[in-house]
Amino acid sequence: DHGEGSFQENATRTGGAVKVDAETAQLMGLKVEPVTRQRLPFGVQTTGQIEALPNKRVQVTNPTGGTVIRMFVQPGDQVQAGQAIALLSSPDLASLRTEAQDRRTAAINSVQQAEADLRLAQRNLERQRAIATKDIQQAKASLDLAQESYVKDQELAKQGALPQRNARESQTQLAQAQAAYSRAESRLEVVEAQAQLERAQSALEAARSQVALSGQTYETRLRQLGANANPDGTITVTAPISGTVASRETTPGESAQDAGKVLMTIVDGQAVLASANIYEKDLGRISEGQQVRVTVASLPNRAFTGRIKTIGSTVEGETRVIPVKAELDNSSRLLKPGMFAQMEVLTDKTPVAVLAV
Repeated sequence: DHGEGSFQENATRTGGAVKVDAETAQLMGLKVEPVTRQRLPFGVQTTGQIEALPNKRVQVTNPTGGTVIRMFVQPGDQVQAGQAIALLSSPDLASLRTEAQDRRTAAINSVQQAEADLRLAQRNLERQRAIATKDIQQAKASLDLAQESYVKDQELAKQGALPQRNARESQTQLAQAQAAYSRAESRLEVVEAQAQLERAQSALEAARSQVALSGQTYETRLRQLGANANPDGTITVTAPISGTVASRETTPGESAQDAGKVLMTIVDGQAVLASANIYEKDLGRISEGQQVRVTVASLPNRAFTGRIKTIGSTVEGETRVIPVKAELDNSSRLLKPGMFAQMEVLTDKTPVAVLAV
């Protein structure tokens, strides 16, 4: 309807084709591809918005209360899990740390005293054993002599060469020598020295255990808070996940009396959710794992694909809709939480192939 003459002034028509030079085609955004027969997908269309995955959006809070000494990251920075993001001071943790150090010092002193007592007990046992050994040797020599005299006197008494009174005296001397030898072998001082050594060993083990337990309360508290203690008494807060610092709600020098004040929010945006509502009448056409296609207003010529992750369990209110969430790959980081989105759940294909481009 533009007129034959006007058309021919701008293009050459040959055999039903319109020729456009490459530069003009690029300026027009013209793309040429063959027409084919295809079964085209179609589905349920709805609107919604982009959301962060629940476990990929974390608010990092002040774990103990106290003062923010330094912030290591800014909004928009990329962080890795375990990376230091803030340095804090905490009066509560400082008090626990001081108490732990005092207990450790006292426990170390107890260990040193127990080690000294153990050395003394060892030397005393060695001395008592040496004395006992000497006494045993003497008692054994006396016993051997008494035994020899007893045997000799008994033989003489049988022959009548020695009065029975003398034979009985040698027997008494033998019994006394045997008793002396038994006492030497079971010397009470050695037994007591052995017991003293065992008590010293037990005291040393107990003291060493106190050293190990001296900082347990402090270390347990740090693990509960997920914080890392520094030698100067400060604590370092680390990133719980990898992602982008979406916002920062605290500045250096700011203090919080109670724990829980938000320091910053970290979002891992490699994957996001597209959240939308599906009408009850379309519920039978969708299921978990089904493919979706999503577009956003800021990128009208680009579509993002994903699959349904969750379908609501109840129909909401008078609108008779069911919330549906689909997970999308966002490695390009183009999709931002809060974006308005158009979502199509691909439920079926055309029953027959049609001409399409």
